[in-house]
Amino acid sequence: MKDLLYRMFEHGNLSREEARDIMLNIADGKYNDSELAAFMTVFLMRSITTDELSGFRDAILERRLPIDFGDIEAIDIVGTGGDGKNTFNISTASCFVVAGAGRKVVKHGNYGASSVSGASNVLEHHGVKFTADTDKLAKSLEESGVCYLHAPFFSPALKSVAPVRKSLGVRTFFNMVGPLVNPVRPRHQLLGVYNLKLMRLYSYIAQNEDIACTVVHSLDGYDEISLTSPFKVSGKDGERIYSPEDLGWPTVSQIDLWGGNTIAEAAKIFDNVLSGKGSMAQENCVVANSAFALLTLEPELSFAQARNLAEESIRSGAAIDKFNKFCEINR
Repeated sequence: MKDLLYRMFEHGNLSREEARDIMLNIADGKYNDSELAAFMTVFLMRSITTDELSGFRDAILERRLPIDFGDIEAIDIVGTGGDGKNTFNISTASCFVVAGAGRKVVKHGNYGASSVSGASNVLEHHGVKFTADTDKLAKSLEESGVCYLHAPFFSPALKSVAPVRKSLGVRTFFNMVGPLVNPVRPRHQLLGVYNLKLMRLYSYIAQNEDIACTVVHSLDGYDEISLTSPFKVSGKDGERIYSPEDLGWPTVSQIDLWGGNTIAEAAKIFDNVLSGKGSMAQENCVVANSAFALLTLEPELSFAQARNLAEESIRSGAAIDKFNKFCEINR
């Protein structure tokens, strides 16, 4: 590790095979916390390469606990995190809106490392007990439309670095790897990134893996469609920049999406949005992300149809019903 660190401090890159080997060593607990912290910090000082990201992904998937749901059509809705915006749990709320629209979601997530409330935080706050039991996960997917895969239960490398990530409290390359290593490997994904370079990296990997992946980035730095600025969408049909007004929404302010100072505050916002009691800005943001997720699953839909499905999911009570069912099954 020392030799690798010296090389990387001199702006050297890792090959795909070297990145894979390092991640396997991390999974095996071969590095101490100081070495891990130094290694993670390198990627705050320079951009990660496609080979490095792919090699890390290769190792985590190689060592993952695999879960097989057959040929079910499902989507993962996830952001890299690390955008420093401390929003409420937009991606997680969108999962239940999509489920309320009758579709299936296989979400891979974790505790927040650089924000108050990650997906695992808000779900655990509601009494959810994480599991790797295939039968229970399948039941959750079938009856609530959502199954949740708590990353450390399925990936030894993600478990071994959790304390260091939490202590650092800043984004690391694990923010970039996490969205690529869903153990179910669903063929559809809505993926939010915090910069345009990552958008290109993820789009390239998705194309090579033949994943129907829509990558989104708000140009003011959010790793989701925030409606606080124009945003870029990249998918199989190319790239396009939208403004909120292009899709019939007003631009919102950053404070409208603030997730609070505690997990309890973030959970309250989450509940309000799914119950149709959120602010207009909060609901519009979740609807926008849900609509693009539905379009990723079913590209034959028009945007208006996808938006209507998402709005109806909230207003009919279907979204909160799916969430309540999910909590009932996973307690």
